Amino acid sequence: MLRKISLLTLVIVLSLVLAVPAFAGKPPQTPPQEVAVYVTSQDLVFRSIVLGSLPFNGTDNFQKLEMTGPTGLQTEFGPGDPGYLGGRWWVDVNANEMMDEEDTFFLCPLLGPGSEL
Repeated sequence: MLRKISLLTLVIVLSLVLAVPAFAGKPPQTPPQEVAVYVTSQDLVFRSIVLGSLPFNGTDNFQKLEMTGPTGLQTEFGPGDPGYLGGRWWVDVNANEMMDEEDTFFLCPLLGPGSEL
């Protein structure tokens, strides 16, 4: 249950960060929201910024971002790893372990270098 609440919180925060500038009709005056993402394959934490939402295009060119780990956000691969997709993320909103139109897709590149916990 806590995981679903955390996932819902992430979706709401990302939706607000992405939607507010669109409704304002002008670029945001404040910098994009920074987040920290833990990369399990490197045991490092990377800074990141949410740049915008992306449409689901029916392919698997998105990397899964999960609501776990020491920073609250976690993924398997980071910069330099073969599985890293440059910050193209999906969050499995409906918890069915499949990418579909009900999930959230966005651009949020990891900024290096990573730091230890």
